[in-house]
Amino acid sequence: MDKHLKEKLALLPDQPGCYLMKDVQGTIIYVGKAKILKNRVRSYFTGSHDGKTYRLVQEITDFEYIVTSSNMEALILEMNLIKKYDPKYNIMLKDDKTYPFIKITAEKHPRLLITRNVKKDKGKYFGPFPNVNAANETKKLLDRLYPLRKCSTLPDKVCLYYHIGQCLAPCVKDVTDEQNQEIVNEIIRFLNGGEDQIRKELEAKMLAASEQLDFERAKEYRDQIVSIEATMEKQKMMSSDLVDRDVFGYAVDKGWMCVQVFFVRRGKLIERDVSYFPIYDEPEEAFLSFVGQFYEKTHNIKPKEIFVPDKVENDLLKELLNVPVLQPKRGQKKELVVLANKNAKIGLQEKFKLIERDEERTIKAIEKLGEILNIETPYRIEAFDNSNIQGTNPVSAMIVFIDGKPSKKDYRKYKIKTVVGPDDYDSMREVVRRRYSRALKENLPLPNLIIVDGGKGHLSAVEDVLQNELGLYIPTAGLVKDEKHRTSELLIGQPPQIVQLGRQSQEFFLLQRIQDEVHRFAIEFYRQLHSKSMVQSALDGITGVGGTRKKALLKHFGSVKKIKEATIEELIQAKIPKNVAEEIYQHFRK
Repeated sequence: MDKHLKEKLALLPDQPGCYLMKDVQGTIIYVGKAKILKNRVRSYFTGSHDGKTYRLVQEITDFEYIVTSSNMEALILEMNLIKKYDPKYNIMLKDDKTYPFIKITAEKHPRLLITRNVKKDKGKYFGPFPNVNAANETKKLLDRLYPLRKCSTLPDKVCLYYHIGQCLAPCVKDVTDEQNQEIVNEIIRFLNGGEDQIRKELEAKMLAASEQLDFERAKEYRDQIVSIEATMEKQKMMSSDLVDRDVFGYAVDKGWMCVQVFFVRRGKLIERDVSYFPIYDEPEEAFLSFVGQFYEKTHNIKPKEIFVPDKVENDLLKELLNVPVLQPKRGQKKELVVLANKNAKIGLQEKFKLIERDEERTIKAIEKLGEILNIETPYRIEAFDNSNIQGTNPVSAMIVFIDGKPSKKDYRKYKIKTVVGPDDYDSMREVVRRRYSRALKENLPLPNLIIVDGGKGHLSAVEDVLQNELGLYIPTAGLVKDEKHRTSELLIGQPPQIVQLGRQSQEFFLLQRIQDEVHRFAIEFYRQLHSKSMVQSALDGITGVGGTRKKALLKHFGSVKKIKEATIEELIQAKIPKNVAEEIYQHFRK
């Protein structure tokens, strides 16, 4: 540990707050919170750690901290800092998984909709549903039972829904607010667990209609009862009360955490959410951070209550979420939490084999590659490739691998601007110059390793630009292909030397993936541009004829053939200036 870090560690306060870990480029790579900053931050730099925490500590070259007045403030600040900086080692719920809800709109004549976007628009939302099919089935049932309007904009005449009894036709009939509210109240009663009572009422109506020999009406009631049973009896009953609740359970092993969330609605388990992630703090702290992000990012409609395991600061969560957070001690409710914990433990055990295999192919592969090349672990690798055919539409592409995985949001495409003809070396010089001039100017993260698809000439071109023009000394390697266009050799250094890699090693497979990916990305970009350049018009190249006049001519004459045959006077009638009309006429007579 260097002197600077030791001095900062000695000054840490024994108060709650957040800490921000930085790498050599000053990028924030981890944000955490602590009840006592002094103890938590020092723990990273003392004692032994497991592999993934060791990797985090190896990247830390500096840190900052922010003192807060309470643990609650620290939790809220941590969530905001993670959102702001997107640190690569933090729990990130990036997929933003959302579930469908049924919505009753707050319009004068309400509608029933399915949506994944919950807004503060005075509408009433019910859910989440296990999937969109379950939501669709329930909505179809409600459409048959309750005749709310279906059209997004009111038409000027009745539609099919009115004729089949599924709409009151507010487009042409006077439907009062009281009528609409009565239907809305019935739907709310149904969605809040009142389907059993509604089914009993329909059974009574069916019997009454049958006694009056109105068998057609009785059949309609029977069909509605069957639909209710088919739609609402699919989920397993988990509790005797009908309170909507989310049940959390978690398990921790080998520095990884699995969190399982059971969504219980109207006493029934309708869905579960499973998340796996590495942790670098105490399990309870990581769990609090997860739950905070869970409701902020992906589930902004909260249930009536939340169940969490023991050892969790439920009062802190209750204050954060403004929802009752309970830790059941016995009975059916306790069994729900135990079941969630059990599923989390099983899920984590099953996931470990996949995690280990993924690490072997990614993070361990780059660690081994760094050792072989005698450089720092290349956590960020940027690779370049050129593409052109006989010098036409020359392009280049850059891809980025972070921690051994593609980071597609960082991919970049380049049109070659200054090079004439098929000159691969100058094209590579131009692109590298543009890429890293901008990186220096805008303080963008720099790679630990640059890979070019090419041999000695490409390496020399890249290193010339980096070192002699930009003053950058970034390890650069070249990937050479064999006659079958497969990854063959890795070159590094000046003069370039062949690096021996095991053909069945994970680091060799990683380089193959990088080379294949950058080639695919460059070829895809080239084909995209080439196909655009092939789409040309017979009117191209005529002085005075741009896009607007092309459209005007085609609209007036109907085809290029008729434009070719037109006289100057006929072209002028198409509102074309005389001098341009003469240009067009002469162009097709040459």
